[in-house]
Amino acid sequence: MDGYTNKIAWVDLGKGKISIQETDAEMKRQYIGGRGFGAHIISSRMGPRIDPRDLANLITFMTGPTTGTGIPLGNRYEVCTKSPLNGTLMSANSGGVFGWKMKKAGFDGVVVSGKAKKPSYLYLDNGKAEIRDAADYWGKTTYETTDRLKEDLGDKKARVLCIGPAGENKDLLACVINDRDRAAGRGGSGAVMGAKNLKVIVATGDMPIKPANPERLDAVKERVRTKIQENGICDALHLYGTSVLVNIINENGILPSRNFQDCNFPNPENVSGERMRETILKKERGCYACIVKCSRVCEVEGETNEGPEYEGVWGFGPNLGIDDLPLITQANWLCNKLGLDNIGTAGSIACAMEMREKGYISEGPTFGDGTGLLELVNQIGHREGFGAELTDGSYRFAVKYGHPEFSMSVKMQDLPAYDPRGLQGHGLAYATSVRGGDHVYGYMISPEILGTPEKLDPYATEGKALWVKIFQDLTASIDASGLCLFTSFALNADDYADIMSATTGTEISAADLLKIGERIWNVQKLFNLAVGYTKADDTLPDRLLTEPLQDGAPKGRVWERQPLLDEYYAERGWDNEGVPTPEKLKELGLGEPGIMHAHT
Repeated sequence: MDGYTNKIAWVDLGKGKISIQETDAEMKRQYIGGRGFGAHIISSRMGPRIDPRDLANLITFMTGPTTGTGIPLGNRYEVCTKSPLNGTLMSANSGGVFGWKMKKAGFDGVVVSGKAKKPSYLYLDNGKAEIRDAADYWGKTTYETTDRLKEDLGDKKARVLCIGPAGENKDLLACVINDRDRAAGRGGSGAVMGAKNLKVIVATGDMPIKPANPERLDAVKERVRTKIQENGICDALHLYGTSVLVNIINENGILPSRNFQDCNFPNPENVSGERMRETILKKERGCYACIVKCSRVCEVEGETNEGPEYEGVWGFGPNLGIDDLPLITQANWLCNKLGLDNIGTAGSIACAMEMREKGYISEGPTFGDGTGLLELVNQIGHREGFGAELTDGSYRFAVKYGHPEFSMSVKMQDLPAYDPRGLQGHGLAYATSVRGGDHVYGYMISPEILGTPEKLDPYATEGKALWVKIFQDLTASIDASGLCLFTSFALNADDYADIMSATTGTEISAADLLKIGERIWNVQKLFNLAVGYTKADDTLPDRLLTEPLQDGAPKGRVWERQPLLDEYYAERGWDNEGVPTPEKLKELGLGEPGIMHAHT
């Protein structure tokens, strides 16, 4: 064995047929798994110009070779599809237990095409796959669906991936939820499942997951475990969760407030990880094989669930001018129940708040007022009332009312919780992300703020293009491997290469790993070019380019698009318009830059 189950289920919902095929050996070599498998399958089998909610769109659910092997933090799976939110070849990563259980069910992944005639779910168990009736679960929240399905199946060990009402309504902010509180959050993948009448994937079984060289992997495990346990960032994540970042980001003057109008939120400590631990935290929890355990199990008004994470705390907190941590927690839980991307949902509400503040709309929420917040989130998930205006994201809402400048988004996807005016490298990662506004495709917070693997001046531009490229490529390969990105706080490319070599039995160097990540990045880029994205889209909202910050250490700064963008294109081996050159594509074993334009 080589870490793979070597089986992929190809599901045609329209025909009601499933074909179980061998995992292609060349695909493993070129793309590893996870995000790599999904990007390759979609780009090679589907035209980029189809409507994402058309039955011809593919959606993939892929693990990596390390998923379920017992390597610390080896638990991830990846959802890939053409995004209904912005048309990119997107991926969304999630942890929990589902990825491990999909491999225990006997599958490296699932590829879904077509549309079922009625609500359906996919059942995976010990190498077998079935399409089953989901009528009894349609209309239910993700919590209700998960709990009821496990009860109906009489299988407490089964793991459930599903959509909520937002996905059923094909909301562009709809995401995929697994294990009740884990989200493959960005890009609208839940709407693709809804458009296909696919409510659920259930995974159960006890098939073996065997690495190629168990003895070598055990030795690597011990080294990796020690490095993670001795890492200060990982220790802080265990103690305070991802919301440990609230005070850190605020102290650096880059915690966006009131729809990125400023970074001067008056009470950040009220929504910090430290305050969460003092007040509503019940216990820490981790994904399968996790030794960090950054997830927070919290209790509010007698209800106990996982979350919230830093992005959600910021989104429903400082970005809305709210410092009520219990309310923020409930808003995040409601997003999970409805199957909504919490970053996009909160960003859309912040956009509406500013437009009302400026007098461009006469109804809707206002900054600092949490009254009605939960009802508004509920409306967004059900496409009702004023919430129906926001359910497809801030960009479409702002354009509808003639003011796209109030959408704090890149490629129509709302930005996360770091102001790039004080982060030149991170701003470049935002602008060039191949799935739109994003922080985890190239987490430059690590060197620019946290000082790992070394501390960089966040205001400097020199050398940042190369740093961004390396982070983006390494992240793509980590997403492909099945490992959690948080391992990158403690591990380096050589560690990942050792993990992959021991798991797969194929010797992989650090350079090989980065090349695979670069290949994945370019595949997504080529798809997006064929969709119609250009250099003009590799940018940030005008506010971040022209309105300097007024407070804190970054006072007076904006994000400097040039020469960062041109240097980035040069580092990537792309031309001046951001198109991969024939020489670069040949080096990566890919086709000509215009090859996808022929597909329709």
